[in-house]
Amino acid sequence: MLPILGSTIIMNTCLAQLQTFSVQQGSVMNLKLGSFTVSSPSIPVIPLIFLCILIPLYEFFFVPFARKITHHPSGITQLQRVGVGLILSSISMAIAGVIEVKRRNQSIKDSSHPISLFWLSFQYAIFGIADMFTLVGLLEFFYREAPSNIKSLSTSFTYLSMSLGYFLSTVFVNVINSVTKRITPSKKGWLQGSGLNQSNLNLFFWFLAILSCLNFFNFIYWSSWYKYKSEDMNSRPDLKTITETKTTLKMVDDEKAKKDESIKDIMRVRTIGHGKVCVHDK
Repeated sequence: MLPILGSTIIMNTCLAQLQTFSVQQGSVMNLKLGSFTVSSPSIPVIPLIFLCILIPLYEFFFVPFARKITHHPSGITQLQRVGVGLILSSISMAIAGVIEVKRRNQSIKDSSHPISLFWLSFQYAIFGIADMFTLVGLLEFFYREAPSNIKSLSTSFTYLSMSLGYFLSTVFVNVINSVTKRITPSKKGWLQGSGLNQSNLNLFFWFLAILSCLNFFNFIYWSSWYKYKSEDMNSRPDLKTITETKTTLKMVDDEKAKKDESIKDIMRVRTIGHGKVCVHDK
């Protein structure tokens, strides 16, 4: 189970980066959505809004539809849910890089007319779907597959992955800046510009997208080796089950032997009685 947990850390790292840099992006974007002005520090709320909308749609529409196709009680297995979330997170980061290129080009071309904050909703919508699949899949996976004495504790593993992902995001920023400032002509890291227009945030997003793809293949490797507890119990019955089965069969054999003995006694009595009747007649 630990390799499965480790495979979700990169996704939470991507979430941390989106929530961090989207605030900086929002500060130089058009924050008006119609007549409503959005505060840039409130931008990280966007994926939570998508989650509130998508989770009911998932439970009431996707699961029943998938159940008809796969005949699985949950529509798809827990690890399949996590896998879908991981690949969608990679797509979200790739889109985030494209949106950043569009934002920067427009800002350099005409800083008085920045692009709308609405463009960030594309990456957040896809990541919201990814987070929904992964979060629900992980919670259900750990609760069902963990030993009975730590079932409640196992649900906290999801938030352990989140905390490690947020910590790793800081490490990635420092490492990327340290490496890229040595190889770039400007001798500045991708994220060390005086502003977003002088940085290469899009390259950093694409780096995370590639890393997420590699992490997805790592997840595929470990999940292909995993056997669900129910499958393992069905394929290898435990000693208690075998003992109970043998005891039941022995009881059935003993009961059958007793019935056979009873039948023999009845037949013996009838034979003796019939003999006495014959002697009396003579």
